[in-house]
Amino acid sequence: MAAIEARELTKTFGSIVAVEKVSFRVEKGEVFGLLGPNGAGKTTTIRMLTGILKPDQGEALIMGYNISKEPVKARSLIGVVPEEANPYPDLSTYDNLKLVGQLYSLPKTVIDERVSYLLKLLELQEARNREAKYLSKGMKQKLLIAMALISNPDVLFLDEPTSGLDVLSARKIRNLIEELRKEGTTILLTTHNVEEAGMLCNRVAIIKQHIVAIGSPDELKIKSNASNYLTITFDKPLESDASKILEQYDHKVLGNKVLLICKDPNDIIVQLVEYAKAKDLKIVEINTSKPSLEDVFVRLVGGE
Repeated sequence: MAAIEARELTKTFGSIVAVEKVSFRVEKGEVFGLLGPNGAGKTTTIRMLTGILKPDQGEALIMGYNISKEPVKARSLIGVVPEEANPYPDLSTYDNLKLVGQLYSLPKTVIDERVSYLLKLLELQEARNREAKYLSKGMKQKLLIAMALISNPDVLFLDEPTSGLDVLSARKIRNLIEELRKEGTTILLTTHNVEEAGMLCNRVAIIKQHIVAIGSPDELKIKSNASNYLTITFDKPLESDASKILEQYDHKVLGNKVLLICKDPNDIIVQLVEYAKAKDLKIVEINTSKPSLEDVFVRLVGGE
């Protein structure tokens, strides 16, 4: 049984199709990323999966429970951090957490235990008695995650969890996600940060109203059939006649360095080695690299 399952989810707003027949499964203990450009349907999909929006068609299941038909059972298993949310500004960090625990009808002993654990986990002990309106954006984000975790949910939804955070705060949130994954929490996150998704996610779905591709970051790189990057450095600048070899490739010559984009680097390497011999040039360095997940993302969503 999957922790999260989307079955043909479809949602329209008037004449605008926000999400069309989106289907995927997230296994227990998996960190699953939902990537897409602005307006691609990421947040709408999360809202349907968490029961905030009712789909026009399709089903959303949490640990086997249909969230439209069994909302109480399904929602009791999830924690949600929306993209735009704030803790109660006039309550302290501690009181925000305590209030959410009470809303879940948790016993006082359990609330005290969970609050103590989460304050330590998210490094919020020093802000325990500080009103939320005086917290930094990064600390507010950590508090929101703590509030979503107070009931010890099996499934956690994070909508753009590091959006707008400084580098240090974003890194702390990513470290927290990794810790939660190790503890067995199933996490579905949306993000504009493709590099972040590559670091955190076991699998990624790229969405543009419908699912364009799905798989691990490495699998998506293979599926996209994206080109390789090749850099060759010579001991001296190339002569003008090298253009006959290079013109068939997307390339740039920077002094004694050649940058190339090609499907198979072997052929061009052989040609340039032969050229170097004929011109009495020495190859100082050869570097090849695979496309990044960002390259794959741009390719799959129709970018240049």
